[in-house]
Amino acid sequence: MSTRATASPLPPAPLSRRFCAAPMMDWSDTHCRYFWRLMSRETLLYTEMVTTGALIHGDRDYLLRYHPAEQPLALQLGGSDPDDLARCARMAQDYGYAEVNLNCGCPSDRVQSGRFGACLMADPGLVRECMAAMIAAVDIPVTVKHRIGIDDMDDYAGLYEFVKTVAESGCESFIVHARKAWLKGLSPKENRTVPPLQYDAVARLKQDFPSLEIIINGGITTLAQCQSLLDDVDGVMLGREIYSNPYLLADVDQTLFGRTEAAPSRAQVMQAMIGYAEEQLAHGVRLSHITRHILGLYQGQPHGRSFRRVLSEKAPRAGAGTEVMEEALAAVESG
Repeated sequence: MSTRATASPLPPAPLSRRFCAAPMMDWSDTHCRYFWRLMSRETLLYTEMVTTGALIHGDRDYLLRYHPAEQPLALQLGGSDPDDLARCARMAQDYGYAEVNLNCGCPSDRVQSGRFGACLMADPGLVRECMAAMIAAVDIPVTVKHRIGIDDMDDYAGLYEFVKTVAESGCESFIVHARKAWLKGLSPKENRTVPPLQYDAVARLKQDFPSLEIIINGGITTLAQCQSLLDDVDGVMLGREIYSNPYLLADVDQTLFGRTEAAPSRAQVMQAMIGYAEEQLAHGVRLSHITRHILGLYQGQPHGRSFRRVLSEKAPRAGAGTEVMEEALAAVESG
């Protein structure tokens, strides 16, 4: 293995929601989050949504475990029973999570059938009960992530009433995806792109609720856009752009937090991931479960396609080891 300098996760920064990496089902797992943390100390990371039923009845250790380097890290919960959510919030606190977040924004059919996710926006009183139960159960912050509305809900009046009602629970931080969710007629994928973005509605929320922390999410692709949005809200959350172009994170600490440390190079990040993969392979993790998250590291760079091709073709093979990652790095460095 090369002896070149590598990146390594820095000590956790204090929790800040100025810049957040969105919870993404099937994507933002522990391997992905470790990778992201190599590039930004300040970014607040969120887990994939975990349902209360899975935590109460399933393998809690498997669902809640994470690498210490991922902190500050928030657990996103899916559920609608106040007692179950309070119980799971206590689990999150016991496992050392920095925050618990309630999902009121996911529009999938599976989530709707369980009566959680975006459909909860139709019952702000229940969300208030859920939030109050969690807040009473733990000492760590409890936040909510939601849409600007669902279906035929009045565009701003409904959003205002939802936030006003939920804030009565003591919740102080609202992460707002600036699109409606159409629970009937659009797929989850379409709900991420088809409903128009309404950043002005989120900015208006901050004006109407100046004492609340308002974080905006949806369609944000650049740090320049983040800086502009931060004139009107308290924080920004990015999801798909970080996943497809993860090296954007390398500039977050300097651009949005004023840190002066030099960002790690892509090669340094890759070498750190090779070391991480060696540890994980020793515990039975398949290489492709790690490498699928790093395919975009050289997005837009010369020979980036060669990097992705090596990982995509060879990492899923039985017995694949870190030599595949070394080969991918050599392909992009040597051309």
